[in-house]
Amino acid sequence: MKLHFMKYRKLSYWVSGILVAISIVSLATRGLNYGIDFAGGISMEVTPVSAEYTIDKMRTDLAAFSPELQSVDGSSILLRVGLPKGATDAEQNTRVREIKDILGDKVQYSQVQIVGPKIGGELVRGGILAILVSFVLMSVYIWIRYRGGYAVGSFVSLVLDFVLMFGFFSVAGLEFNQTSIAVILMGIGYSINDKVVNYDRIDENIKKYHKMPMTDLIDLSINEMMHRTVMTSLSTILAMVGLYLFGGLMLQDFAVAMTFAIVMGTLTSIYISNVILYHFNLRETKY
Repeated sequence: MKLHFMKYRKLSYWVSGILVAISIVSLATRGLNYGIDFAGGISMEVTPVSAEYTIDKMRTDLAAFSPELQSVDGSSILLRVGLPKGATDAEQNTRVREIKDILGDKVQYSQVQIVGPKIGGELVRGGILAILVSFVLMSVYIWIRYRGGYAVGSFVSLVLDFVLMFGFFSVAGLEFNQTSIAVILMGIGYSINDKVVNYDRIDENIKKYHKMPMTDLIDLSINEMMHRTVMTSLSTILAMVGLYLFGGLMLQDFAVAMTFAIVMGTLTSIYISNVILYHFNLRETKY
């Protein structure tokens, strides 16, 4: 069965425009939900020594610190407490002691992590720099690898991928931390690879079918690669499902964001980077 993707090319532009608008509005109004990595704070993983000491009782005991509490694997509890802006090392250590004094011997500590606001700010700048450098390097690769419509399609979809990834973190309210940076870069890399594979097939068919209309040729190329695209995406998504179900709380956000990145990269390859080629005379493009 041959699917006619080019039939919906105008709709794909409208949908992409709406998603970009939602992403930009969300980033401008809600921003990103910075994790302790970036915002600074205290993170503890504790295990109550008694089943009677529930997460609700812990929340009541620590109410003065406005804690974030999450159950981990039904036994441990992930405790997060923010720090005042500009908190010194002494103030950070004092906060940790205050929390431990309140919890006393009611819990056992598996992990204690402190990230000061200064360190968080440095991590934010480092993460932004990593993303910018990656964007520039990918753009250079696109410029070297392609010309004409291929370059335009790749670059537009690359920008779209970045905007939608940040927009997803903002709209979904997922914690944005160092792992999120890795997810974005991995997702964009996956997306670019998918686009390169599709472009290579389109170029092969252009040399093979000299008189075939471009809409039919692009549809043919996408359909020929559809089995490979679906199997690659599905196998990766299944791995993310396994991480979400059995990887613990710390990997759930990673699995959700990576699944979105895979789906997004696949759709932007089919409905953006490939569809944009329709507006160019590819038979005259040399690269």
